[in-house]
Amino acid sequence: MSVDLKLDCSSESVLVVDDDDLLRATLEQLLAALHFSTASASSGPAALEMLAEREFTFMLTDMKMPEMDGFELIKKTSEAYPKISIIAMTGYSQGYKYVDVINAGANDFIKKPFDLEELEAKIARIITERTLREELSRLSITDSLTGLFNQRHFYSRLRDEVLRSKRQRHRLALILFDLDNFKIYNDTNGHLAGDEVLRTVGRLINKCIRVGVDSGYRYGGDEFGVILIDSDLSVAEEIGKRIREALKENGGLNVSLGCAMYSEGMSAEDLIAAADKRLYAMKSQSRLDRVP
Repeated sequence: MSVDLKLDCSSESVLVVDDDDLLRATLEQLLAALHFSTASASSGPAALEMLAEREFTFMLTDMKMPEMDGFELIKKTSEAYPKISIIAMTGYSQGYKYVDVINAGANDFIKKPFDLEELEAKIARIITERTLREELSRLSITDSLTGLFNQRHFYSRLRDEVLRSKRQRHRLALILFDLDNFKIYNDTNGHLAGDEVLRTVGRLINKCIRVGVDSGYRYGGDEFGVILIDSDLSVAEEIGKRIREALKENGGLNVSLGCAMYSEGMSAEDLIAAADKRLYAMKSQSRLDRVP
């Protein structure tokens, strides 16, 4: 039994659920030898306890077990842990239908005694399909030019973070900025040069924020946003300054920006409006400064 080397099995964790001690132990050994992290449970209730304590990417479960059958375990698991992939196992004589098992929430179905290559193929297919779904999901919320998140995800994420701030009372800040005179730059240097500028902005934003905590967005042609988690206005202003200086040093780009901090009672739209107001105040001041 060998898994496609293109699949990263080291990040997979499998919970084997079966009341047959020998089969359970055998499956654990085989999966562990392939670098899957494994654990096992002898019943549905025991499996649910383990799922509550530890994260698994796969569950391989028998259908006919005492205390709780496979149908009930699959339904409870898929409802509580929708990201876990489930393969149901059953004997030839048990009469479970493929469609019923899939409708219960399983990803696939395999009959015992099964060929180990068949199990390998099912696991590989599920991992491949999951990876494809994740990549499609990532692409759907990513701006292809800059690599930042797109406008759709900006509004969705900001609304989620505002709701979380209301519930958990954590700090939340927002930076909005755009490039000064970008249209003139495009008209003078051409759109290919303009695209390279936008790519530079995307790279520099990601360098200036905390990876995995804060997030950068292109929500318009030359308009950008940064959502800062657990940050106050002073932090937002410091990161905004860092972004402005980085853009100035890398291509001589000038930007106008506005920072705002969430306060009780604000909606996502209110937070955007507050940052937008400060952005246009800076832009207006810059125009006044250029008047001879």
